This record gives sequence, structure tokens and C-alpha cells, in this order.
Amino acid sequence: MYRLLLLIVSLVFSSLVGAVTFDEQMRTLPLGQSMYVFEDVRGDASIDDVASPAVQGSFRLHDKPVLNAGYSRSVFWLRLDLHYAPRQAQGDRNWLLELAYPPLDHLELYLPDEAGGFALAQRTGDSLPFDTRQIRQNNYLFELNLEPNQNKRIYLRLESQGSIQAPLTLWAPNAYLEEQPARIYVLGIIYGVLLVMLVYNLFIFLSVRDTSYLYYILYIASFGLYQVSVNGAGIEYFWPNSPWWANAATPFLIGSAALFGCQFARSFLHTGEHSPWVDRLLLLLMACGAVVMILALSVSYATALRLATYLALLFTVVIFAAGILAWLRGMRVARYFIFAWTAFLIGGIVNTLMVLGYLPNVFLTMYASQIGSALEVGLLSLALADRINAMKEERTRILQEAGRKLETLNQELADSNRFKDEFLATVTHELRTPMNGVIGSLELMQTVKMDIELEQYQKTAAASARDMMRMVNDILALTELQAGKLYPRRETFSLRGLFDGLRAQYAVRAEDKGLTFALELDDSLPDTLEGDAAKLAQALGYLLDNAIKFTSQGGVALQVGRAGSGGSNLPLSVVVSDTGIGFAPGDGDLYQRFHQLDGSMTRKYGGLGIGLAICRHLVDLLGGVLSHESQPGQGSRFRLDVPLTLPLQPQVIGVRPARPQGGALQRQAQQCTVLIVEDNAINQLVTRGMLLKLGYRVRTADNGAEALELLRSETVDAVLLDCQMPVMDGFATCRALRALPGCAELPVLAITAHSHSGDRERCLAAGMSDYLAKPVKFDELRVLLHDWVLCRPATVSGGAAPV
Repeated sequence: MYRLLLLIVSLVFSSLVGAVTFDEQMRTLPLGQSMYVFEDVRGDASIDDVASPAVQGSFRLHDKPVLNAGYSRSVFWLRLDLHYAPRQAQGDRNWLLELAYPPLDHLELYLPDEAGGFALAQRTGDSLPFDTRQIRQNNYLFELNLEPNQNKRIYLRLESQGSIQAPLTLWAPNAYLEEQPARIYVLGIIYGVLLVMLVYNLFIFLSVRDTSYLYYILYIASFGLYQVSVNGAGIEYFWPNSPWWANAATPFLIGSAALFGCQFARSFLHTGEHSPWVDRLLLLLMACGAVVMILALSVSYATALRLATYLALLFTVVIFAAGILAWLRGMRVARYFIFAWTAFLIGGIVNTLMVLGYLPNVFLTMYASQIGSALEVGLLSLALADRINAMKEERTRILQEAGRKLETLNQELADSNRFKDEFLATVTHELRTPMNGVIGSLELMQTVKMDIELEQYQKTAAASARDMMRMVNDILALTELQAGKLYPRRETFSLRGLFDGLRAQYAVRAEDKGLTFALELDDSLPDTLEGDAAKLAQALGYLLDNAIKFTSQGGVALQVGRAGSGGSNLPLSVVVSDTGIGFAPGDGDLYQRFHQLDGSMTRKYGGLGIGLAICRHLVDLLGGVLSHESQPGQGSRFRLDVPLTLPLQPQVIGVRPARPQGGALQRQAQQCTVLIVEDNAINQLVTRGMLLKLGYRVRTADNGAEALELLRSETVDAVLLDCQMPVMDGFATCRALRALPGCAELPVLAITAHSHSGDRERCLAAGMSDYLAKPVKFDELRVLLHDWVLCRPATVSGGAAPV
């Protein structure tokens, strides 16, 4: 008897020690760290088993604000000892016990009965219809009647296929009622934002038909319904009599949100264009979302919910990474996307820290995830609105860029033509090097005694080489004209000397075809004029060449006269007429490049069809006018009017003034040494052969550096310097050469491949004495060396004299 009394006293004393004591002034009391927890792993314990002294020792005082057991198959029993100790004498008073976690499947409340045991007072949970709840709220509420100064023990049994959490709070009824409006207002704002954004983007989608808005609408709908389901509003307002759907809705809506959210991110961020691997990962998550939706309707709630949770974690991380990558790649709309997901993540982290007990269970932490999701939806809507502005700017930009694109296309066409011209210029320039070797070798063959048959072969080869060289020069001249590299020169020349040269060149060709060639030059014209004689002669050469080519009988006439008078100016008129095949008047393509009036003419008469095009460009360059008239079968007549000027002071017409004007020989070729600076072995061999035929001593160098080294140690009488060489080109070599002792007055004769371009001026500006155009001709080389070397006294150049 004594022992039984001692046990009863000890139990009463221990219950009083662990009881939560409060008075009538208490408004709200969190019970997370005042409750005792027992985990029933097998889940078969009854209230009698739990309330027995044998099990009481298994209860453990919970040390965190909220019980969070996660996904557990165990049954959890909560024990609460409440002691209402009013400061003033009062009767019984009602209190409200709230468990603020709506997704719990099963929740049972046990209260003391009259027999001294415990009886089931309330059974609820989202696996039961909503009207089974004692107080119809989204959170679970139980009404407790507590007597003053009496200890009351209660038990709560928790079981769920999902996460088990138990945020327990004891409320004074008036305090709970006062707290509800703020919670309702905030939830109303959150759901209102979701609804407004859904309707707003629906109208935009109907207006612009952009699928990104459709995916976003479906994402908002899925995510909003998920929030409604988790907060208990779904079972309270939408499906109160469907407990099965109340459970299945959560994983189903998570899978739906992941499915449409991933598709929205793919469409909004264009991941397929800038991040293919992220795009493939989003497609995989979409497939997983569809699988979760199917499993939510076909398998157990626990399995589907766990898969949905893992999917939500992966979805959040991948979406955030996709936004970061898009931002790093310079996408403007990715900024709002990142801000939106940052707000969502912060809300989720705050809510998780509250559940884990690291933050207090207050209103802000409780609904942090909902607030973050509302901010996310709002910011994503701003991102879509910004996309509309971007689309407007894009349309404006498209209109503005339409002209630029057309201009770009025109520029590309011009570049294409320029590249073609550059290619032709490069090819023709490179052809000049082997042609120089061919023509030079044929020139050297003339100095060797040959039989009649071999001499005929040599003349045929030389004529063919000259024709080919003429075509190469024509293409090079055309490309230089197209590139704008030719400029008119102003120098004094002999008018009669110019036309005498044309007659000497083309009269022979006309006579070979049995044609007459007549030159009619107005005797009243002055002989000394200023202008670009070389380009004028070149333009007339193309007209004469065509006249002879397309005339089979009759003759060709060249008439030169005045086109008017203008003081110091002399408008010169030159007419080239023939009795050839003629052509139909009004042909606008006559001066086009590579054009023939009849395609068969190319095969019959030969030629590239660029002579008149070059002639027209040259005449335009000289400031003149080119016109024509013709009748088929009656010949053609081309008229060239070009402005020339009279020199202010009479000058002696002849070769370049800087070159010595003939005179008595002061040395013999055998006494002179000529240095050839040429990187091409064939050209070097040909030029060396010409010099040896002329009797000169020859030294060679493959580049400018070798030439300078040789000049430091040997004496030479002249330098033949190629302009284009590796290591040091001819211009740099000449400038360095002039700085050597004794080389300031050394004749440096340039050999350039560009006879029509500005290389002549560059040669003279670099300090060269004179120049020769490739291919080097034997007679021209002989005359040049005669004037610059043999008619000048010997000078000391370079280093020590040769032994």
C-alpha cells in the first residue's frame, strides 16, 4: 500500500514539473519546446499503450520550436501537460490548440476521460472530408477546456505519407481571432497577385500570340494551385469532399509546375540557342514532371510526393543556373528572371530554416515561401513586359536595319567584286614573274646565232609571250582602276612624239592584216603640252587595237585636232575610225567589263572584252569624254575629248631630267659591276644573262639584307633592285643603302611589276634613281645602263674595292 501511494505521488509530482504553466493574460504560447515526443516505429501502439507507465519513459522532451520528422513512416505521439494558473479566481476557460500544417494525413486528439484514462476526442486530417473538422479552418484547431490550477495532459497522434511537421501553438480565442485578418489579407494578396498575373498574361497572350506567355500562364496556374493545396485552402474551398485528390493534388501540381516552368524557361531564355546542354537538361526535367503527374494519379501518395520533392529541388537549381548562364551571355530579360528566382529561393530558404528550428515560427517565416513565390510571379511578369518592349524595339530596329542590311548586301557585293579584283590583280602580278623569265629568255635568244627555222620559232614565241603579257597588263590595269589606285599625272610631253609612237606601234600590225593606217595631226597644235601622256596613249592604244582587230578590209584612221580653245588649256580631240564590222547603236553594255557584243566574237577575234572598259576608266580619270557611233557592217568611230594644258615655260622634251642626257662614253661595260637584288631565281637568271651579254660584271643577292652586307664589303657601279622581296623590300633596302658610305650617289635602278600604279612615285620617293617595268626588255636595260653607268665617271661605293 505504501509503495502504491508513493508511485501515485511521484507521477503527480513529475507531471506537475513538466507542465506548461500560463495564466489568463497569455495570448499565444508556442509549444514546440514544451511537448514530449514518442516515435512509434511500428505504428501499432494504442492510446492505452502510450499512456502506460512502461512507455512514458520513451517520451523525449522536444528541444526545437517545431517538430520536423520529414518523410517518415513512423507514427509520432505528442504529449502536452498544460497547467492553467490564473492570477485571479476564475472558472473554466476555453483555449484553442492549433497545429499549423494542413498536409497532415491523420491527426487524432486524445483527452482524459472520467475513468482516469484517455479517450479519442477528435479525428481529422486531409485524408478525411473537410466537414469532419471540429473548427473549419485550413489549419487544424482543437478547442480545449481547462480548469483553473488543474494540470491537464493531452495526446496527439500524427501519421502521414508525406512530411510530418507539427508547429503547435496554444491560443487565447480572442487573440486567434485578432490574428486571422492579417493572415487572410496576406494570403489574399499572394493569391490575388497570382490571379492578376495569370489574367494579365492571358490577355497579352491573346494579343501577341507569343507561346512564352502561354507556358507562363500554365506555370502560374499550376504553381498557384499547388500553394492553395499546401496551405489547406484547396480542401477548404475547392475540393472539401475529395480527400483522395487533396493528397494527389500536391505531387501532381508540383510535376505540372516543373513541366510548364521548364518549357517557359526554354522559350523565354532561348536555351536551345546559347546553352544546348541546359536545354537538354530542361527537356529531361519536363519528362520527369510528366512522369510525376502520372504517378500522382496511379501510385501511392508517398512515392509520388517523394519523387515530386526531388524534382522540385532539381527544377529550382537548373532553372536558376539557366538564368545565370543567360545573364552571362548578355540577355537583357535574364535579369528579371534571376531576380524572380532569387526571391523565390530566399522565401523557400527562410521557410525551411523556420521549419528546421533555426528561425522563429512567426507569420513572416511561416508564409515566406508564399511571399517569395508571389514576388517571383510578379517579377517574371515584369520580365515578360520587358520582353514586349524589347519586341517593339526589335520591330523598330528591324525597320532601321532593313536599310542597313540592304546597304550591307551592297557592300558585300562591292567587297566580292573587290576581292575578285584583288584576286585578279594578285594572279596577274604573279604571272608577270614567270612571263618576265619567258620574255627575257626570248630576248636573250635574239643575241644568239640561230638557223632560219629556230629564228621563226623564236619570233612566234616572243609574239605570243608579248600578247599574253599584254592581256596580263590589261587585267592588272583594270583592277587597279577599280580599286582607285591610279591617279592622273601632270608632266610635260611631246604631242607629236606620242602619236608617232602610236603609229609606229600599230601601223605595222595594220599592214600585216593588209589594212591602211592613216595619222592626221592638226599642224596648228603645239607640240609641247602638259598632262598624263602615258594614260592617254594607253587609252588610245585600246581603241586602235579594237579597230585593227575588228577590221578585215579597208583601213584605220587616227585624227587629232582641237576641240576648242581656252587660254592656257587645250581641249584635245582624238578620233579613231575604222571600216570594220561595226555594231548596233545604243548598246549600253559596250563599256562593261568582260563584255562582247556577240559571244561568238570572243572565239573569232579573241580578247578578254575589257579594252573599252579600261579605256572608259582612263578617260574618266583624265577628265575627258569618250563617245562613239557605229553602224553594223559600216565601221565604227570613237571620239576622245581630253583636256590638256600648255606649259608655263618651254621645256626640253625627252627622258626623265634626272637621267644623264647621253654624252660620250667614259667607261666600258667590262669595267663596271652591276649588283642584281632579286629573290626570284628565274628573274635573277634572266637579268644576269642580259647583263653578261652586255659585257657587265655581275654580283647577285637574294634579298635586301644580303645586298647591304655585300655593299659594305665590295664596290659596285649600279644596283638593279626588285621592289617586292622578303626580309627587306626594295623601298626599305634603298633607304638603308643610301645611308652607307659612298652610296649616296650610287645609281639604284628599281625593277617594279606595277608599271601603271603608284610604284613609280614610291620608287623615286624612296631614293631610287630610275625604274624599269617588268618584264625587263634587253634594249631598255641596255639604254638605262648606258645613261646611268657608262656615261658617268666611276664613283666609290660600299666597302673596300674588289681585289
